[in-house]
Amino acid sequence: MILEVFEKHKGRYGYRRIHAELKAQGHKINHKKVQRIMNEMNLKCEKFVRKSRYKSYKGTIGKVAKNRLN
Repeated sequence: MILEVFEKHKGRYGYRRIHAELKAQGHKINHKKVQRIMNEMNLKCEKFVRKSRYKSYKGTIGKVAKNRLN
């Protein structure tokens, strides 16, 4: 059933979404079990890319003073 859901959504679903889909269909299964079965079958979501978080780091800005005390 996990393989059917995975192929139905063209490999875009990870274990969380597959677990939610199975739960919606009325099956009782733990998300860890779904994840373990997917790892054993080498099913991995590859087309879905999560948005990256905001990064405010801009690098080194300004001049660095010479070391005159050395």
